[in-house]
Amino acid sequence: MNYRHAFHAGNHADVLKHVTLLAWLDALTAKDSPVFVLDTHGGRGHYALDAEAAERTGEGQAGIGRLWGRHGLPAAVQRLCEVVGRSNPDGRLRAYPGSPRIALAALRPQDRLAACELQPEEAATLKANLAGDPRAAAHARDGYEATRALLPPKEKRGLVLIDPPYEAQEAEYPRVLEAVGTALERWPTGGVAVWYPIKQRRALHGFFRQATLLAPRGLLCAEVLVRPDDSPLRLNGSGMLMFHPPWKLDAALAPALPVLARMLGEHHASHRLEWLRPAP
Repeated sequence: MNYRHAFHAGNHADVLKHVTLLAWLDALTAKDSPVFVLDTHGGRGHYALDAEAAERTGEGQAGIGRLWGRHGLPAAVQRLCEVVGRSNPDGRLRAYPGSPRIALAALRPQDRLAACELQPEEAATLKANLAGDPRAAAHARDGYEATRALLPPKEKRGLVLIDPPYEAQEAEYPRVLEAVGTALERWPTGGVAVWYPIKQRRALHGFFRQATLLAPRGLLCAEVLVRPDDSPLRLNGSGMLMFHPPWKLDAALAPALPVLARMLGEHHASHRLEWLRPAP
């Protein structure tokens, strides 16, 4: 696998994904019972925005950088900025936490995180970045396989985050859907959030049709496009498919999406929040 998230850390896709992740976990942790999170593609867990890879693309500065230090943001967006601030205690935006560290920022002492990463170098760095936190375990393993091996957990509530690199985009969809089905079958009281890229929308139609069949307790879709989805060569936007999301997650995300589209987007940026299968 050639993908390295260090080139893209903190970009518009990360912002949408992590705003959603925090809103979901904040809803779960509002109740006392423990929560389990499985992050199937954890990466290294922490990224330097002033490193050569990040500076070469400038994606972080065009993403979280446009929100950094701004006032009056919607609560869900401000929440992400606060969490990113913990990685930048001097107030200068030089680091961005990956999904495992984002999740740990929302979890309590009674909660647990299992983060998987298959690429050996990234997995070793992830393990080092999570070391010392008794709530967290790093697994050097295939994240799709982990939905069978690590589920169900002892906790009844929680979230599986599936965020693959989509190096071969359409070839990834069957693996994602299989993992979603496995996760919901083995852990029916949990939820699943899937991040997906948007290059050309027509490539997503079949994926969405099959996804709705896996979500009897509701399927919510949130998207931010930073430009029109008319080029197969660019990441024009991204979305989150949320299987069995917690109550009122849509209300928490609704004020955030138009602001993200406006602040992170180019001409004709857009957003979408829609129930593809209504919650019963």
